[in-house]
Amino acid sequence: MKFPIRIEIIPAQGIVEQVQALVPRTTTLSVTCLPHHGIERTMRTAVELSDAGYTVVPHLAGRSISSRAELTEIVRGCDAAGIREVFVIGGDRKQPAGVYDSALPVLEDIAQYTGGTMRAGVAGYPEGHPAVSPVDLLDGLLAKQHLATHVVTQMCFSPEKIHDYAALLRREGVHLPVWAGVAGAVPRTRLVALAGQIGVGSSLKFLSRKGPLARKLLSGDRYSPDSLIAGLKSQPGSIAGIHLYSFNSLDPVPAGPEQTSTTAALQPTMIRGAAREH
Repeated sequence: MKFPIRIEIIPAQGIVEQVQALVPRTTTLSVTCLPHHGIERTMRTAVELSDAGYTVVPHLAGRSISSRAELTEIVRGCDAAGIREVFVIGGDRKQPAGVYDSALPVLEDIAQYTGGTMRAGVAGYPEGHPAVSPVDLLDGLLAKQHLATHVVTQMCFSPEKIHDYAALLRREGVHLPVWAGVAGAVPRTRLVALAGQIGVGSSLKFLSRKGPLARKLLSGDRYSPDSLIAGLKSQPGSIAGIHLYSFNSLDPVPAGPEQTSTTAALQPTMIRGAAREH
């Protein structure tokens, strides 16, 4: 069983050239929108990658959008660049830049502007959200699902929690496909540092715990998602695909021909054709 894979990148300086050098153009790329970067950098990077031949999904953080007029320009820019899908989140910005304080009104306006033709992913939280109650998170997904095409989970390190989360959504009436947010094969120190910077540090609480999982993840210099991927494969049909948080660590990882894990996913031969936040 092989999952379709998407790779998330951060729109840092030089990332377009790095992607072009290391990632096949058959790969779908997701481009983050961080509060200190703003929406403009996300869109500029997304358009450049789309023009280079990639399928690109820009993140649109509602709290970083200054006005409905700006959202209209973003949608027009996507259309001109051939971008047909976005990932809509509320965003981590403390004070909204404009009229949007959550993902739902952004989704509603995008649907109105595009006549419902723009695909849109929304975020899910297998381990909860520090600022939003579980009930409100579920109600939010129920309210958004008629405007969305899939759910992408925040980075999680437990296949059981991801499976349980997908089952919970289905029981409660959210029937969107669930893509599992998985950290790629990256240096452990980089994983810990960057995870905190992009707002998923809460998912790394296991680092302070004693136990087999913590010891396994902390052993060696490089985190590997192999065991997580194996656990996700244990329940066919539960997960639609893998959303790989690359942290811009795109160096291909050597692997044998039998290796089909996400660790190998950064090899060009393994990702050909691979088709967060309230």
